[in-house]
Amino acid sequence: MPAWGMSLSGRRVWWLLGSAGAGNLADGIGKVAFPLLATTITRDPVQIGALSATQFVPWLLLGTVAGALVDRVDRRRAMLLANAARAVLVLGTAVLLWSGALSIWLIYLVALLLGAAETVAESAVNAVIPAVAEGGRLEQANSRFQAAEILGQTFLGGPLGSATFALFATLPFLLSSAGFAIAAALLLGMAGSYRPRAPANPTRLRTDLADGLRWLARNPLLLRLVLVAGLISVTSELAQAQLVLYALEDLRLSEAAFGVFSFVGGLGGLAGAAAAPWLVRRTGRTSVLVGGILAGGLGFLAMGLIRHSVAAAVCFGVFAAAVVAVNVVLATARHALVPGELLGRVLGAWRTVVWGAVPVGALLGGALTRLAGHASTTFVISGLAQVALAGLTVLLVRGFTLGETVEPSRA
Repeated sequence: MPAWGMSLSGRRVWWLLGSAGAGNLADGIGKVAFPLLATTITRDPVQIGALSATQFVPWLLLGTVAGALVDRVDRRRAMLLANAARAVLVLGTAVLLWSGALSIWLIYLVALLLGAAETVAESAVNAVIPAVAEGGRLEQANSRFQAAEILGQTFLGGPLGSATFALFATLPFLLSSAGFAIAAALLLGMAGSYRPRAPANPTRLRTDLADGLRWLARNPLLLRLVLVAGLISVTSELAQAQLVLYALEDLRLSEAAFGVFSFVGGLGGLAGAAAAPWLVRRTGRTSVLVGGILAGGLGFLAMGLIRHSVAAAVCFGVFAAAVVAVNVVLATARHALVPGELLGRVLGAWRTVVWGAVPVGALLGGALTRLAGHASTTFVISGLAQVALAGLTVLLVRGFTLGETVEPSRA
């Protein structure tokens, strides 16, 4: 049976998937609306890059702590509270914008607080996935959640955010706030307790953190995958943080057309999520991991060398498909390797590295664009760096197996 036809356990997964979809839609609207809002105040590429960086700084400061908390509390309740907090923050942004009191520094502050809430929400939802996936079908479950992320953030959220911003600048923030509120409400439909198994002897938060980091340090394969994922974040974010400037200035697209550009990326992401389980069964996780990094790099390299908007959008779709397939492999390997009671802490440490690397890439990308005078050069550098990373990944995972089972050839 095709991967997308496989069932997942009960109704709980659909409540979780619906909540994740609504939250990703809200996030996708915001990810387009906030940069567009920032460009109405400044066109400085460093300040635009700093906005992207600010959203991920909380992962550097709070990622491991959020993961440890997720291993101590009911994970559904943690997701609910985090989504409710995001709804209030974005609604406050809409009120400030409508009143004319918004500045670039207030935008940074809201991005920082949204990032803090996201550390809890994302850690919790990823820790719950193995509990609702049927029969250990993690590849299929992760592909569905990756599809929900792409559908919400790029396929629907991007175009909706840009179109509504062009119509009425406050509207996308109202829609984003409503999306986070719906994400919180849908979690009420998930029956049962999602508190991890408590240890026989309760420990302090500091001890829990140390246990999770100690376990991670003793797993050489997972450490190497964390390194690969962190380098993917740095090298890809060099260009991704400059995407709005690339589209508006290098390709001369309008704000509304930028949403269509993002729409094509969403199509690519959906294709990557749908194809990843099949590709893994046929070629193995290692091949999909390395091939995805290489394909993503070539997509960004091509974007930097061309000026045709349609061709650039297709290349962006290739990058999106590749990075989603890579994410499915990494998420499945993580779920398969990490014990459930440690998943929040290990995931927090993972995302501290991976998402903490995003602001580094974003700020470097802004500096490169300012130095070069346009974002296309940054895309070329980002693409070349990802191609080199594909080669490094081959060396890092050599001698390890990611637990894949490859179907025999039917040629």
